[in-house]
Amino acid sequence: MSVEQLSLSGRKKVVSNKEMTFIEKMYLWAIIKGLLTTIKHLFRRKVTIKYPEEVRAFSPVYRGQHMLMRDDEGRERCTACGLCALSCPAEAITMKAAERKPEEKHLYREEKYAEIYEINMLRCIFCGLCEEACPKEAIYLTKSKKIVKADYDREDFIYGKDKLVMPLEMAIQNTVTNTIN
Repeated sequence: MSVEQLSLSGRKKVVSNKEMTFIEKMYLWAIIKGLLTTIKHLFRRKVTIKYPEEVRAFSPVYRGQHMLMRDDEGRERCTACGLCALSCPAEAITMKAAERKPEEKHLYREEKYAEIYEINMLRCIFCGLCEEACPKEAIYLTKSKKIVKADYDREDFIYGKDKLVMPLEMAIQNTVTNTIN
């Protein structure tokens, strides 16, 4: 079998070396086709929106800002098992476990808690696997329209417990609405 007959894809294409005409050398036909494409798009509906005034509708499967949840008594649910960090394909979650002291019973649910819990928002791909892996339902990707803000320092994109833990007022409000229903 000769090299000319060999085709890895099974689709051989014969290339001709014919001389280009004057119009082809001037690229006139290519320029006209480009202008026709531009004119065609000129009269279509615009896809851009005026952001501050108009807000685009979010997808029903939208995943927003992460939140570490609290239980009915306002204690943190996270037990630092590390399953969320293991399931994260981007390796964006880091944590350090610590033992609960007797005077901290009102803060943490279990004997073990996450002393340090950080999510690197530059690495996070908002896939929701951390949410699915958590056995205590401690981490959620909220439906809020709160988006990670732009910044200049890389350190500001590492969210610690100060930005991730659910505010106590919100946990109390959730408890009140659950008891009423």
